[in-house]
Amino acid sequence: MSNPADSLYNIRILDEFADKKSIIHDVHPLMKVLTTGAYLLVTVSFSNYELSGMLPLIFYPVIIMTLADIPMVPVFKRVLLALPLIIGIGLFNPLYDKSPMLVLPWITISGGWVSFFAILIKGFLTILAALILIATTGMTRIASALRTIRIPGVFIIQLLLTYRYIAVLVEEAGRMVRAYSLRSAGEKGIKFRDWGSLTGHLLIRSIERAQRVYRSMCCRGFTGEYHIGREKGIGIGDILYFAGWSLSFVIIRYFNIPEMIGWVMMGVRR
Repeated sequence: MSNPADSLYNIRILDEFADKKSIIHDVHPLMKVLTTGAYLLVTVSFSNYELSGMLPLIFYPVIIMTLADIPMVPVFKRVLLALPLIIGIGLFNPLYDKSPMLVLPWITISGGWVSFFAILIKGFLTILAALILIATTGMTRIASALRTIRIPGVFIIQLLLTYRYIAVLVEEAGRMVRAYSLRSAGEKGIKFRDWGSLTGHLLIRSIERAQRVYRSMCCRGFTGEYHIGREKGIGIGDILYFAGWSLSFVIIRYFNIPEMIGWVMMGVRR
C-alpha cells in the first residue's frame, strides 16, 4: 500500500514545486524550454573523454534550484532512480577500453573508466535539467511553449495526457496491491507466481479506466484539441535569461575552465 502511495506523491510533487513563486518561475516558459534544450545539446556534445570540461555545467542546475527555492534532495532522489540505467549503458566501457589515460603514482586510470564517468555525469546532468524544467515550469506551461514553436499538436496531447494520467495507473496498482494484501494475511509483498496475473489484470483495468476517462472527456467537449490557455508575452528579461545562459554554455563548451584555473594556480605558485 505504501509504495503506490509514495509513487503517487512522487509524481505530483514536481507540480507542487511548479506552483511556487520566484524569479525563475516568472521567466517565460518558452525561454526556459529553449535554455534547457541548449543545455542538453552542450552537455551531450562533449566527448567521452572530456571529463573535466563538463564539471562547470553543474552550476546551472544548482543556481536554478537555489533561485527557484526548489529543494535539492527530492530532485536528486528522482535522478538517482535513473542512474542504474545510465550505469548499465557505460558499465562495459572499462572492459573494452583499457588504454591508460591518467597515470598517477598509486593508480593508472584507463580510458574506459574516464568514458564511464563521463557518461554518468552526462546522464545525471541531462535528467536533472529535465526535472528542474518541470519543477519550475509545470507540464502545462511546457506544452504551451512547445505549441509556440510549432511542435505537432498530437505529440503535445500525448505528452500531457501521459504525464497527467500516469497517476491513474498508479492508483489502479495501489488498489490491486491493497486487495492482494487483504486476501493474503501475513504475507509480505507479492509472490513471484502471482506477478503475471496481477500484471494482466492491471493492463485490463488500465484499458477500461482509460476508456471511461476518454468518454468523460468527450462528454465535456474534447474533440482532439487540448486547450492550454495563453501565456504572457516575452519580455526583455526573458530574452536576457536565454541569451545569458546560452553564452555561458558556449563558453563552457569551448574553454576548459577547470584546466585554465589549474594553469593560473600553477603560475601563481611559481
